[in-house]
Amino acid sequence: MTLLDKDGVRLTVDGDVATVTLANAAKRNAQSPAMWRALAEAGSLLPGNVRVAVLRGEGKSFSAGLDRQAFTPEGFDGEPSFIDLARGTDSALDATIAEYQEAFTWWRRNDLVTIAAVQGHAIGAGFQLALACDLRVVADDVQFAMRETSLGLVPDLTGTHPLVALVGYARALEICATGRFVHAEEAGRTGLANLVVPRDELDAAVADLAAALLTAPRDAVIETKALLAGAAGRDYEEQRVAERAAQARRLRDLAGVDRPGPASPATARPCATP
Repeated sequence: MTLLDKDGVRLTVDGDVATVTLANAAKRNAQSPAMWRALAEAGSLLPGNVRVAVLRGEGKSFSAGLDRQAFTPEGFDGEPSFIDLARGTDSALDATIAEYQEAFTWWRRNDLVTIAAVQGHAIGAGFQLALACDLRVVADDVQFAMRETSLGLVPDLTGTHPLVALVGYARALEICATGRFVHAEEAGRTGLANLVVPRDELDAAVADLAAALLTAPRDAVIETKALLAGAAGRDYEEQRVAERAAQARRLRDLAGVDRPGPASPATARPCATP
């Protein structure tokens, strides 16, 4: 079932699995504001039964990054150019970038597990789009690169946080500041990729991973994802508390028991004394 097909983005749904395809192979799936709006729309159109969302790119490259037309004085038809953005107010500039980022944020929703299937080039915005997903399965010809710094810019499409979380501050800085390529072997070794496979096995590997992710009960996966996603922002004791609360919800749900109200004085357990 196709739910969206516009501006280089196609959304199809097959049961519990949605597939978002970057469908502008002639331009190596180069990105534009129109594509970003379509990606954000795809996230809003997902049916409630979808548990796994796969992101893929048609053709030889996953995404070659931002369409070079963005760097021309006129920019894209009907869109503010970089010069227009620079001349605007701080609030207008911030709001525009925030709108662009919406294409990259919904992939970390707790009710979904998202997989980027990456082949060929994943440059700049393409790299950040792959980083937006929970998991990455990459072909052995993959070439990641963060080229924004080389152009005098910064990675601003939500890629810096997951990159540091995956490879650490020092390696993330080196990758961004040099703009060098990260190939498949390094991606697998450093944790950028969950799985590296031959190019002709990419689709099958992603399908197998999606099937494996669907074997556990949905609510258990949602709770586990929320626990893991929040772990970096909690200390050890706070994470213990979060684990207990999540497990209590799961046990009550499995037992079909509603959450009890506050204990009355007659039923409350006495506090332990030293």
